[in-house]
Amino acid sequence: MSLLVEVFTTDESGNSRFPDVPDGSSDLAGFESWRSTVWGSERVRSLGARFFPQLAGDTLCVAPADVPEFIQEVFLLQSNVESIAAGMDSPTPVTHRVGQIADRLDNILDAAQRAIQIGGGVQIS
Repeated sequence: MSLLVEVFTTDESGNSRFPDVPDGSSDLAGFESWRSTVWGSERVRSLGARFFPQLAGDTLCVAPADVPEFIQEVFLLQSNVESIAAGMDSPTPVTHRVGQIADRLDNILDAAQRAIQIGGGVQIS
């Protein structure tokens, strides 16, 4: 299974709406195992991340008001992607892991930027 990143809005009744992923964008946010091995890892936690580690236990739901702070956390992880990849216990070469994580962070950043444009939030599940 894969983790997926989605943008959502909430209507007047409190119901969430999930717009389709636009052409040219991807909703892939990593492998299911990345909940703990990447996003919830001690390496990510040690960077001061507060949103991504939530994935170790459940779905991550970033409220619209928190999306700017979430984007800053994505930037933090992007600037430390080599360290994050090196800390993984995986037979895959580090350079390949760096590319995988960087690609997923790009997808997450794209979703967060789309959320800002429509006043929505971000969910990763």
